[in-house]
Amino acid sequence: MSLARQSTPHDAAQTLAGIDFPADRNKIVEYARSKNASEELVEALGKMPDEQYTSMADVFKGLGQSED
Repeated sequence: MSLARQSTPHDAAQTLAGIDFPADRNKIVEYARSKNASEELVEALGKMPDEQYTSMADVFKGLGQSED
């Protein structure tokens, strides 16, 4: 596992602090962009399954399921 991959959940938690759940993948990606997230994080969020996320824990699971 690369260092960048390990930092993604931490980066996501910091970047997405304050987002209103539930949120779908597109809303999460748009929110991350509005918070000037790194392109790496935006790409990782964009690869998550297209579903409703109800908490940061769901986002972390989604990041784990993203297709590389």
